[in-house]
Amino acid sequence: MEGLPPIEPFLERLDTLSKKMESPDFYNDQRAASQASRECRQLEKLRDMYRSLEKTHAQIQENKDIISENSDPELVELAKEDLTELEAASQTQKNEILKLMIPADPTDSRNTVVEIRAGTGGDEASLFAADLYRMYCRYADSRGWKVENLSSSESPAGGFKEICFLLSGEDVYRSMKYESGTHRVQRVPVTEASGRIHTSAATVAVLPEAEEVDIHIDPSEIEISIARASGPGGQGVNTTDSAVQILHKPTGMIVKCADERSQLKNKTKALKVLRSRLLEMKQREEHDKYAKNRREQIGSGDRSERIRTYNFPQSRLTDHRIGLTLHSLPQIMDGDIAELLKALEDADCAARIRELTEKGQ
Repeated sequence: MEGLPPIEPFLERLDTLSKKMESPDFYNDQRAASQASRECRQLEKLRDMYRSLEKTHAQIQENKDIISENSDPELVELAKEDLTELEAASQTQKNEILKLMIPADPTDSRNTVVEIRAGTGGDEASLFAADLYRMYCRYADSRGWKVENLSSSESPAGGFKEICFLLSGEDVYRSMKYESGTHRVQRVPVTEASGRIHTSAATVAVLPEAEEVDIHIDPSEIEISIARASGPGGQGVNTTDSAVQILHKPTGMIVKCADERSQLKNKTKALKVLRSRLLEMKQREEHDKYAKNRREQIGSGDRSERIRTYNFPQSRLTDHRIGLTLHSLPQIMDGDIAELLKALEDADCAARIRELTEKGQ
């Protein structure tokens, strides 16, 4: 059909999945079964929408025939009015079909590891990192997600040099995946006596939670070291050798975890972060291999890319990737980021639709 990629490969995929779901051992692997069922439902919607579009096109042709072959002015006028509505409906159906043709990201439904690190700006950057952490936690609370801290390092000013946490819930990665990058803040620091505006930054990395089936870590490729965890003093200080550091030799990645009093819990959390980082690296390599123009992708996940500016004096937030400016910074810092995340998802979807349309021409 004009303007759309061929439907046949999608119907063949639906037929393959349907046969696979009839197998007695289909539900032995719950995660794989869940992903296949979700894909099957999307393909069924695509098939039904395509059939509706075919009916709409048949009606459009009937009305065009009436207009060209009939001499009754009233009937021709009615056919023209009907044709206008049908053509609008056809375009809407095409857009829905293109959305359904976009390959589902299997990691969208996964829990998510978020890492925030203070960048340039000293103490002010660490305070901003803490503000971002608070913003994400409040948004997570509004979505009913669970927040589990994995590791953190506080700054003398009361912020975070870095903090890593896990978000668990429904479609977490789908919502959060566009947050990776450099977040820049412009404001007057609390330590600034002259009232001068400073610019500082924090980096955010958003990683889909990986499991052992996704990433196999060879024990011979990691080096685990144990140390006494540092604490704030007083009764809260950790007096056991529970802090864990894991070095992944092939990549040089280092993961530290000291938030728990249990060495085993810290090791489990550190391995969870390491797997997620390795999965993200693997996905990035695959993406780079096939992406024609990565700069057009909203969710590139590149922490070196400045994605957003938070201007406190003007109560303004600007997302540089999509040119979106919002003048509600206090509400955003309080966790009201649903509108922002939806705009990023819509922009990414529109870019993918353009790509599909080009293929269908």
